[in-house]
Amino acid sequence: MSGHVPVLLKETLSALALHSGDDVIDGTLGGGGHASAILEAIGPAGRLLGIEWDSRTLEETRKSLERFGSRAVLVHANYRDMGRLARTYDFPSVSAILLDLGYSSLQIDDPERGFSFRFAGPLDMRYDEESDRPTAADILNSWPQADLAHILREYGEEGAAGRISAAIVEARRHRPIETADALVKLVTQVVGRGKGKINPATQTFQALRIAVNGEFDNLRAALPEAVKLLNPGGRLAVIAFHSIEDRIVKEFFRDCPDLEVITKRPLVAAEEEVDDNRRSRSAKLRVAVRRT
Repeated sequence: MSGHVPVLLKETLSALALHSGDDVIDGTLGGGGHASAILEAIGPAGRLLGIEWDSRTLEETRKSLERFGSRAVLVHANYRDMGRLARTYDFPSVSAILLDLGYSSLQIDDPERGFSFRFAGPLDMRYDEESDRPTAADILNSWPQADLAHILREYGEEGAAGRISAAIVEARRHRPIETADALVKLVTQVVGRGKGKINPATQTFQALRIAVNGEFDNLRAALPEAVKLLNPGGRLAVIAFHSIEDRIVKEFFRDCPDLEVITKRPLVAAEEEVDDNRRSRSAKLRVAVRRT
C-alpha cells in the first residue's frame, strides 16, 4: 500500500518462526505490510486471519492482498474479539499471532479523520467510523475537567494536563471545539510552541485517540484470547508504541503461566530503519511462546 511501511518487519518475521502451512492471526491488519510478508512465509497452503477495525483501511488492504486469494481471510472487527472470530472463520488454533498496535498511514493522512494535528478536519479519531463510540469532539465538549485531565496525564503523559483541561473547559463555554486545528491552537496557547519538531499538541492528540478507541482495554481483553488460540510452541508477538501499552504487554507476558518470554528486553528498530521510517523510533517488539 502506498505510504505504508511495516515496522520491525524482519525482526517480527524472525521472532514468529513461521513455517510453510502455518495458520496465523494478524489482529491489527492495518495496511497489510506484515500480513503480506507472513502470507509469503507460510505459503503455499498457510492461511492468515486478518482483523481490521477500520473499514476504510480494510477495503484498501483487501486490494493489496488479493493475490493471496482464499488464504487471506480478512474481516472487519476489533481484535479484542479474536477468540470468537477465530471460531467463526475456522481458525481453531494457530501457530502465531501478531498485534501491531500502531495506527496506519491511511488514518493519519486523512484530514477527515481527525487523527493528525497537521490538518483542519473534524475531530473524530474513531478507528471504526460505523461505531457509536463518542468522537474526540464529543469527549472534549462533554467530559468533566477532572476526566479530561486524567486521560491527558495518563494516556498522553502530558505534564500540562491540568492547565490544558482547564483551557478546554473554558473555551467550550464559548464555542465547541470541533476541529483539529482549533485544538492545536488552544493547546499551543497554553504550553507554547516548544522547541524542535514535535508539535505541542502531540500528547493531547495521543490521549484523545486512546480514549476514543478504548485502546488499552482492547489490548487487555485481547492478550488472554490470543494465548488460548496458540498451539503449544506457538508464538505471540506484540509491537507497542506507547509506554503504557508496552508495560501492559510486559506484565501480561511475565505473569501468564502458559507463556515463556523470548524477549527479555524488547526488540527495537535499528538505526537504519529509524532513519527511513521515523515512526519506528518508538516501536518495541515483545515475543512469547506458548508452553508445550
